[in-house]
Amino acid sequence: MLEATPLTDGWTLRHEGADLPARVPGCVHTDLLAAGVIPDPFVGANEREVAWVGRRAWTYGTQLRTASGHEWTDLVFDGLDTAAEITVDGRLLGRVRNMHRSYRFPVTGLGGRLAVRFASAYTEAEAVRDRLGERPAAYPEPYPYLRKMACSFGWDWGPTLVTAGIWRPVRLEHWSTARISRVRPLVTVHGGDGVVELRVEVERTRVEARLAVEARVGGRVVRAGLEGAGGAVRLRVPDVRRWWPRGYGEQPLYEVELTLLHEDVPLDVWRRRVGFRTVELDRRPDAHGTGFTLAVNGERLFARGVNWIPDDVFPSRISRERYRRRLGQAAEAGVDLVRVWGGGIYESEDFYDACDELGLLVWQDFPFACAAYPEEQPLRGEVEAEARENVVRLMPHPSLVLWNGNNENLWGFRDWDWERRLAGASWGEGYYLGLLPRVVAEMDPTRPYTAGSPWSGSWDRHPNDPAHGTHHSWEVWNREDYTAYRHSVPRFVAEFGWQAPPAHATLRRALPGEDLAPDSPGMLHHQKADDGNGKLERGLARHFLTPVRDFDRWHYVTQVNQARAVAAGIEHWRSHWPVCAGTVVWQLNDCWPVTSWAAIDGDGREKPLYHELKRLYADRLLTLQVRDGGLVLAAVNQSAEAWPGSPALRRMTVDGTVLGEATVELAAGARAVASIAVPRELRPDGPKEFLVADAGGLRALHFPAPDRDIPYVRPEFDVEVAPGAVTVTARTLVRDLLLQADRLDPAARADRGLVTLLPGERVTIGVHGWRTPDPSTARSALYCMEPV
Repeated sequence: MLEATPLTDGWTLRHEGADLPARVPGCVHTDLLAAGVIPDPFVGANEREVAWVGRRAWTYGTQLRTASGHEWTDLVFDGLDTAAEITVDGRLLGRVRNMHRSYRFPVTGLGGRLAVRFASAYTEAEAVRDRLGERPAAYPEPYPYLRKMACSFGWDWGPTLVTAGIWRPVRLEHWSTARISRVRPLVTVHGGDGVVELRVEVERTRVEARLAVEARVGGRVVRAGLEGAGGAVRLRVPDVRRWWPRGYGEQPLYEVELTLLHEDVPLDVWRRRVGFRTVELDRRPDAHGTGFTLAVNGERLFARGVNWIPDDVFPSRISRERYRRRLGQAAEAGVDLVRVWGGGIYESEDFYDACDELGLLVWQDFPFACAAYPEEQPLRGEVEAEARENVVRLMPHPSLVLWNGNNENLWGFRDWDWERRLAGASWGEGYYLGLLPRVVAEMDPTRPYTAGSPWSGSWDRHPNDPAHGTHHSWEVWNREDYTAYRHSVPRFVAEFGWQAPPAHATLRRALPGEDLAPDSPGMLHHQKADDGNGKLERGLARHFLTPVRDFDRWHYVTQVNQARAVAAGIEHWRSHWPVCAGTVVWQLNDCWPVTSWAAIDGDGREKPLYHELKRLYADRLLTLQVRDGGLVLAAVNQSAEAWPGSPALRRMTVDGTVLGEATVELAAGARAVASIAVPRELRPDGPKEFLVADAGGLRALHFPAPDRDIPYVRPEFDVEVAPGAVTVTARTLVRDLLLQADRLDPAARADRGLVTLLPGERVTIGVHGWRTPDPSTARSALYCMEPV
């Protein structure tokens, strides 16, 4: 039977002529940090102080002992970052140049000093650039010339920390006669039965050996002989339980086991979990353009999505528990789709396992983002090899429902002056419209592929045409007020978002001792977006009197503005289902402490936006929308049950006076949207008035004027504290009340974000991790809208 020996101990990292202890998996930065050689690059401006690390070559070493009772031994690296030479006692095993691939080297009978010598990623990438010619990119770093996590080289939310190292596990595999080299599981549903076809490839030491495979799933067992390098075995599971996205059903997973046999003696075993479901992408033209609607098990759905970036700029630090925690946060917020963005990585099995279990659909980008990528060697062969490997690796996961060729590169070619600058040079089109769809069709025909995001489906249309396919809405953040989200109804909004700073405790940890201000040195260093603070300020000025008087107030209103901006988009677009079939917020998470579009900051703390997503992505959403000069109340129902409703409407003034009220009939069918015009006499008139709609425990609010024009009364409220809870009772209108739990204790977490209370209403906010609760401290951590 194949035996695996992990190689995790005894590694060293060579630095300045000395050997430092090294952790494998890991990277140079984390090893230097552990040894005290470099400061924490996430703190202050230390990122600049450690820039030299990415410019050097580095060598990892350990002792290799391969003796075993087997015929063959392989040295297997699941991930090397990135350009490296591997030797044993000076004997070359191989050279590699792709972070996104695994590698296997025969080492039978070898022993001695194993060395992995990494070239600087800059040196490697710049050499390729010099050979193939300059290509345009969104950032000046050479990331298009190397198959490496692009955001290592910095992004508009990430630091420039160019890594090197053995970033995924390494082991010795000892085997005899034959081993399983690859299994492609094609999992489908026919009628009520689940079907698993396992296409098996083997590697042999003995060509003449008679091999067989035995497959098991769902209580079914099938055995078949193998000839030559492989074969296939097919199993049918009757009356199979289907896997569903969260909110649509359960997520049953079936263990599949494939055993390789020689004369009934097991040689190797392949085990995975699969889920039985169908997935389709409806891109048919209709009266509104060209759709982009996912259907799972025949159920068409509005995708409630978030974009995912690597959760740490040093991915080897992301544990299985951390993946589960972060993706659990997404599920708790009502998310049902996670897009793995193309400037990062193909994530680890831990990521996809968690998505399988939580019912989170995965949209997987191939790793190409915001640049023209050369199609010549050495890159083309690496791209095909990594695509083939990762498509097969991820195939078992039922959560994976879509392959996407790239992020914004088709759009960039058309709109970012690339075509003129390229002057006919290759830029990646052959990957997105040729190589990658061919690989997916050949290796994984059970899933749809799309050439890019955004992409309208044809060069006959603009790549980012909102009426066709996927759309990225960035003009709003860059140049307009967030109310402009309501000016169009894209078929699928794959990116949009609004910035805000991280939690106060995160800033205090990352910028110790700094006198915080929006433009203080540390705040500016931890703001990577082009004119990011300028866009924040212009976004505030459209709604609030600016400049805001102090940092704490600025911090609060930028958080409010982020939540309101995203709400403006999602409420509008959800209310137009099924024309619009999904929103994917940019972004769920951060890879370090930074001002960004994330809902969860770099220390894992939840911004108000995160809690707002719970409301926006709930199965049922009540929203008030301005349409055609009037006001419409919409009931968005994504649940499987009809929503019979009689919403209560109240026209009020900010001092608490009720000017008019009525009950209307508004019923939404299952997976449907219903709307009704608000009676003219209930529409608020002027900045002193607003409208409240309540139905089934849900509330929608409409303030017709920006906050700077609203004559708020001074908020008055009472605060009570009990173990694990803070209760606020309003004596006036209290708009956008927020308890910043991290101001109570850096470890504290609140279970809700922004809430608006009418006079006499109360809310209890659950607080976890607050060790010394008292009312005065709670009051000091409460913020809300105040009179000018």
